[in-house]
Amino acid sequence: MGSPPHSRVLGHILALFVTVVWGTTLISSKILLRAFTPLEIMTFRFLIAWAVLFCLSPRLLRPQDFRSELPFAAAGVSGLTLYFLLENTALRYTLASNVGIIISAAPMFAALLLWLCRRGPRPRAVFFAGFAIALTGIALISLSGGESLELNPLGDLLTLGAALCWGAYGVCLEFASSSGLNQLQCTRKVFFWGLATLLPLLPILHPDYSLSRFSDPSMLFNILYLGLVASALCFVCWNKAMVLIGTVATNVYIYLTPVVTLIASALILGEPVRPQAIGAIFLILPGLWLSQRPTS
Repeated sequence: MGSPPHSRVLGHILALFVTVVWGTTLISSKILLRAFTPLEIMTFRFLIAWAVLFCLSPRLLRPQDFRSELPFAAAGVSGLTLYFLLENTALRYTLASNVGIIISAAPMFAALLLWLCRRGPRPRAVFFAGFAIALTGIALISLSGGESLELNPLGDLLTLGAALCWGAYGVCLEFASSSGLNQLQCTRKVFFWGLATLLPLLPILHPDYSLSRFSDPSMLFNILYLGLVASALCFVCWNKAMVLIGTVATNVYIYLTPVVTLIASALILGEPVRPQAIGAIFLILPGLWLSQRPTS
C-alpha cells in the first residue's frame, strides 16, 4: 500500500525544500574554497552535521551486527565520502558544465540500481523520456555561460562515478529502512560512517584544521550553513522524503538543482541570466513531471 496523499505531498515538499538549499550550496562552497581545501570543507561540514544530529538524538547507537550496520556504512561511503571527493576532484580535470550535466544522471542510476536490487519496479520508457528532456535543459543551463562541452576522460569518468555513488546512496537507505531507527538516528549513523571513512585520507593529504580562518564572518557563516542546513537538516529531510514518496521520485528533484543555482547566482552574485537558460527551465520542468509519473 502506498503512502496517504497528505504524506506524499509532504514528501514532495521536503524534496523541493532540499533541492532549493542544495542549489545554493555551490555559492557557499566557492566562498569557502578561497581559504579551505575540499577535504577540509568536507570534514568540518560532516563533523558539524554529526554533532548537531547527536545533540538532537543523543541515544547511543550500538551496532547490532555486521549485516545491520553494513547499509549505513555503505551509505556513508557512497553518499558522503566518495560522492563529494569524486565530484570535487572532477572539477580539477573537467569543466563545471560537464560536471553539471553528467551528475544529473544520478536519478537514472538510482532507478536502475533499485530495480537490479529488486527494491523497486522496472523503470518505464516515460521515466527515461523525462530524463532525456531534463538533461537537455540542464545542458543548456550548464553551457549558457559560454563554456563548451569538451570531453575529458578522467574528469568525466570521476563525475559519472559521483552520479553512480549518489544513486547507490538511495539504494543503501532502502536496505537501512528496516533498522527501526528514526530519521535523525539513521542520518546520524550515515554521517558517522562518512567521517570514519575520511580518516585514512588525513595522513596522506595533511589537511589544516586550524580554526583561525573562521574569524572571518563569511567563512564561519558558510561552513555553518553547509553543516547545519545543507547537511544535518537537509539529509534528514531528504531521507524522510525517500520514505514518503520513494527513492526514485525524490531523486528526480535533482533536475531542479541547476535551476535553483541559476536563480541564486543571479540574485546573490549578480550573474546574468541568459535567454537559453530561461528556455532550459521550460525543458527541465516537463522532464521532472514525466519522471515523477507513477510507475504503475
